[in-house]
Amino acid sequence: MSENSVADAVYAGIDTHKDFHVAAVVDHLGRLLDTFTAATTVAGYRTLLQWITSFGDVDRIGVEGTGSYGVAITRLLRDRELEVVEVNRPNRQMRRLRGKTDAADAEAAARAALAGAAAAVPKSHDGAIESIRLLRVTLTGLRKCSTALTNSLRNIIVGAPPELRDQLEPMTIGTLLHHCSSFRVPAGAPTDARVAVRSTLRSLSRQILFQQHEMDRLRSELTELVRRVNPALLAAPGIGVDSASTLLVTAGDNPERLHSEASFAALCGVSPIEASSGKHTRHRLNRGGDRQANNALWRIALIRSSSDERTRTYVARRTAEGKSPREIRRCLKRHIAREVYTLLVHPQSVPGTDDLRPLRHRVGLSMQSCADHFAVSLTTISRTERAIKPNHQFASRYREWLTGQLSDSA
Repeated sequence: MSENSVADAVYAGIDTHKDFHVAAVVDHLGRLLDTFTAATTVAGYRTLLQWITSFGDVDRIGVEGTGSYGVAITRLLRDRELEVVEVNRPNRQMRRLRGKTDAADAEAAARAALAGAAAAVPKSHDGAIESIRLLRVTLTGLRKCSTALTNSLRNIIVGAPPELRDQLEPMTIGTLLHHCSSFRVPAGAPTDARVAVRSTLRSLSRQILFQQHEMDRLRSELTELVRRVNPALLAAPGIGVDSASTLLVTAGDNPERLHSEASFAALCGVSPIEASSGKHTRHRLNRGGDRQANNALWRIALIRSSSDERTRTYVARRTAEGKSPREIRRCLKRHIAREVYTLLVHPQSVPGTDDLRPLRHRVGLSMQSCADHFAVSLTTISRTERAIKPNHQFASRYREWLTGQLSDSA
C-alpha cells in the first residue's frame, strides 16, 4: 500500500445490538471522523454500508459479536469484499476510567482494527457447518427438555398411589414410557387425584416419546451431514458424531482462518499458557477457549485411553515417567488437537467398506472364521462390513487379508 493510500484509508468499528448497530469511523491516525446508528433491517444494513464507504477506502472493519448479533452485517460486509475482523469486548479498565456508551464501544472497535489488536477472522456462517450448528442447537435443546420431562415423570411416580407405584418403578425407562402412554383416562378435566396422576403420566410419556423420535431423526441428519462434510474426522479413532460435529462448529465453515495447529489448540483451550516469573519457569492451564470443543477433546482422550492401542502405550509410558492421570489427559488433548486440526484444514477422503462383505463371500469365509483370525468379536466384523462407525485401519488390514486369501485360493 502506497503512502498516499495509507493516508486516505479509514477504519470502521461496529458495536452490534439486537435492534440497532452503532458504527464509528477513524482515519489512519486514529482520529474519530463520525458515528452512525442504523436499524438491524435490510434497509438499515444497506444504509450503514453506504455510510461507511462514503469516507473513502475502508481498509478494515472491526465488528463485535460476529457470531450473534453481528452475523448478518458481517456476512454483508464480506459479500462486498471488505476485510472484517472480530473484536472482543472493550477493555474493562478503560471502561471504568472513561465510562461506556455504544458510540465509545464502536470507536474502540475501530481503533482495535487500526492497531491490529483485533486480527481474528470471523466464521462465515454460510455453509454446511452452519447447518450442523443449527441441528446441534435443536438436538441439545430437545435433549435437555426430554431429561427434564423424564425427571418430572419419575418424581410423579414417587408420589403416586402405592399400587401404581409398585407396578411402575421396576420398569425400564423404555417400557415405562410405552406403558404410561397407553393409559386410558376419562375425557375432560380430572377431578379425582388418581385419575389426574394417570393422565399426567400419559401426557408426559407421549411428549418424551415424541421428543425421542425427533432426536433420532435429527441425529440421523447430523450424522449424514458430518459424514458428507468431513468423513475422515468421523472415521478417526474415538471420534463420534457428537465430538466431530462440535469440533467442526468450532472451526467454522472457513477453517483456513485458523493459522496453525497451535492457534486451534488455543481456541479449544488445550494450549498451556506461560506463567513464568523471575527464576521460575512454569506453565498453567488454559481455562479459556471454546469449552464445548475442550470437552469434545476430553471425551476423545477418554475413549482412546481404553480402546486405542497406541494411546494405551502412550499412557503407560507417561505413567512410568511419573505423570498423573490428569497431566497425561492434558497431554493427550493437546496431541489430539494437532491431529484434528490437520483433518479440519486438509479434509481427506475415506475409502468405503461396502466391498468387504462381497469379498468375504467370494473367498468363502464365515464371519466367525474372520473374527477368530483377527481375535476380534463378531460385532466388529459385522459393523466394519456394514460401515457402522468402522475402524478404517482395521478395515484396511481386513481387506488386505481377504485379498490375499482370494489370491491363494485362485
